[in-house]
Amino acid sequence: MTFKKIVKEWGPIVLTALVIFALRLFVFTPIRVEGHSMDPTLQDGERMYAVKTAHIDRLDIVVVNKIDEQTGEKKAIIKRVIGLPGDTLKFHNDQLTINGTKYSEPYLDDYKEKFVKDHLQSTYSYDKNFQLRAASSLAFTVDNNGNPDFSVTIPDNHYFIMGDDRPVSGDSREIGCVPTDWILGEAKLSYWPIDKIKLVK
Repeated sequence: MTFKKIVKEWGPIVLTALVIFALRLFVFTPIRVEGHSMDPTLQDGERMYAVKTAHIDRLDIVVVNKIDEQTGEKKAIIKRVIGLPGDTLKFHNDQLTINGTKYSEPYLDDYKEKFVKDHLQSTYSYDKNFQLRAASSLAFTVDNNGNPDFSVTIPDNHYFIMGDDRPVSGDSREIGCVPTDWILGEAKLSYWPIDKIKLVK
């Protein structure tokens, strides 16, 4: 078999493999949702692709490389961007205000209604610790000390991230604002389970 014939037969396959490899390396990264911090928007075990090159904006769902200060180990977590560099956030009885402007958070409506109904006791029936945390919470969104009224000013090149399941999410209220280089990309496409294939908004 001549070299020209080998290139003709195998060239497209090799090229396709190289393109897929480049996209995986520079553009897309696969991620698996672990835990319940993004309920009900994203489910535990859900798999998706994040786009590394995406411009990060407020309310985007992003993949963050959380670094454990004690061990130095990295762990990819999925949260929602609430505050951008330079923003001042204020929470007052579950009302979010950013730079003096009130913002609605419709992605929280379902769980906030359940919080008002029974402090999410039925929703968290699968986890006793979650039930205890929600039962003692003064609001759906509180700071790391349990205060429903708090404010945060975000430094340059940092973001304030939170999970949608606020009572049980470990996020910027606990770890602080995350630097830009911790953000791996924006979650764009959920591909597993098959019945949950969707664009992530």
